[in-house]
Amino acid sequence: MIKRIDIDELKVGMFVHDLNCDWMSHPFLRNRFLLKHDEEIRKIADAGIHEVYIDTSKGLDMVNAPTLNEVKSQLESEILDMAQHHSAPPARVEAHVELGQARSIHREAHKIIHEMLQDVRLGKQVELEKINPSVERITNSILRNNGALLSLCRIKNKDDYTFLHSVSVGALMVSFCHSLGMSREQIQQAGIGGMLHDIGKMKVPDAILNKPGRLTENEFEQIKCHVVESKRILHATAGITETSIQVAAQHHERHDGSGYPEGLRGEAISQLGQMAAIVDVYDALTSERCYHKGMPPTDALRKIYEWSKFHFNPELVQAFMRTTGIYPVGTLVRLESGRLGVVVEQNEKNLIAPLVKVFFSCNSNSPIMPELVDLSRGLGFGGGDRILRHESPEKWKLDPLRYL
Repeated sequence: MIKRIDIDELKVGMFVHDLNCDWMSHPFLRNRFLLKHDEEIRKIADAGIHEVYIDTSKGLDMVNAPTLNEVKSQLESEILDMAQHHSAPPARVEAHVELGQARSIHREAHKIIHEMLQDVRLGKQVELEKINPSVERITNSILRNNGALLSLCRIKNKDDYTFLHSVSVGALMVSFCHSLGMSREQIQQAGIGGMLHDIGKMKVPDAILNKPGRLTENEFEQIKCHVVESKRILHATAGITETSIQVAAQHHERHDGSGYPEGLRGEAISQLGQMAAIVDVYDALTSERCYHKGMPPTDALRKIYEWSKFHFNPELVQAFMRTTGIYPVGTLVRLESGRLGVVVEQNEKNLIAPLVKVFFSCNSNSPIMPELVDLSRGLGFGGGDRILRHESPEKWKLDPLRYL
């Protein structure tokens, strides 16, 4: 049985099933292992980890600890309660209308960031004028409909991860800032910071950056230096603002002080730095890597919500969930009626009742005539259904974006 326990309840002889943190927050070569020495427990605590999941079938038990299913049920209940009382940012155009432009904007941004980061690897200066127009176009797309571009950002080539991740973080920062009502200038500068937040990784050896497996402790320390390098490179960039630098310099800081490079705590981290930490982890969790299977967005949001007790600002985590929606645009979902559909728009007044395009019946195991279902409406008014859970597109062998 899988259970969650506090770090001070860990004992030698327990089997760690999950360190319960994002992979860039711990130096262990494995995420699952039997605890054999007290030193391993100290090492887990030193990494800023407060809770872990243990497997009682492979090691010692903790009798009164909550099970994984109990924790998951409680978290989902809290999230659903929060979601029913918060609204999503309104869209000016429908996602399927914006999708064509969003594809072009995404391709262009990827090309620009790829060239720019490669130039940095060759020792060249950052030319900010190359990236400004791209961030402007990303901002315009997000303002028209944030779901279209953000759904594209979840598609990543494992070999091109660093560049695509940079584009995604930039777009997510733009969307996050917009949902909080920030000025156009703040949004632009935060987007630039997001696009360039990992620029220091160009100073990390390729063998470490693209290693097809967990990093050793020494390699982990080397890659952590990318934040300091990013800050140094951006400070030397003509025209860069402090707003953009904050995003890059603080995206690995954590609310409880367990982050790096400065170990800042709470409000000592700028608001944009706190936002960037959430965005960076969300995109990393949902991305496919050669050593890490990407989580569905809904699961990633639940993990970030769980970690907000310690690592993230809880209010900003909830604000981010309102930005993306509990079931982001492009999410494949199963409805109570037994139909499969894709989320095509968020509901401005209820995050768990989006607009869904249904196209398949699980009851008859066959396609059905595509139909838009507004889950915020009652039976007979285009609604009368609800989401049971999200589904894996791989399991059903389909591309949800085809149905937007």
